[in-house]
Amino acid sequence: MKGTSHVIIGAATGFIVASYSQANPETTIALVGIGGFSGLVPDLDIGGTLRSKLTKPHASIRHTAQLIGLLLMVYSFLIKNDTHPYFGMGIGAVIFVLASMFKQKHMLMITGIGVLAGGYFLEENWVLLFGTYILMASLTPHRSYTHSLIGLVFFGIIGYQFEQSLVMEGVFYTCLLGYVSHLVADSKLVPFNKRGVPLFLPFTKTEI
Repeated sequence: MKGTSHVIIGAATGFIVASYSQANPETTIALVGIGGFSGLVPDLDIGGTLRSKLTKPHASIRHTAQLIGLLLMVYSFLIKNDTHPYFGMGIGAVIFVLASMFKQKHMLMITGIGVLAGGYFLEENWVLLFGTYILMASLTPHRSYTHSLIGLVFFGIIGYQFEQSLVMEGVFYTCLLGYVSHLVADSKLVPFNKRGVPLFLPFTKTEI
């Protein structure tokens, strides 16, 4: 399924969570955005080298990396960390600029390292964990661990930490359901999908 479809479905899950929790308009907009982004996250994985048989074009990965850099800048500005007020914004800006200069594997590795550095300076556990996720995704083949229960649980932990940091109800469920929506949309439950997702890696590679 195309990235645009994953964003739309993920955004819809954010809207459903917002409606269920009777969120105000500002929170609803935030949850819709978080859901759309969460719906894309599993596709951060790549095949290790840039090959024509990869399912994601280079431009898509580049734009996602730039978006991560931009979000890190915005988040750093909003929380106004007193210890290192500009480190997060600076690292986000560097990620944004460098994202267009490298191949997929190197781009994601640099993005992961940058997000890890941002998490360290911002003293935010969820940013550290997300940097770790990106770094690991840069080393895994497409539709492997990021499309499994391991990836789901790991991102669920990130979502929980993110909710604790934002103090915004519904963030955890939006992250979790946005991620789940991607796995379902890529699974054989959808009739036109020729491939499924290896949900139970590393125990079995059977696609569901």
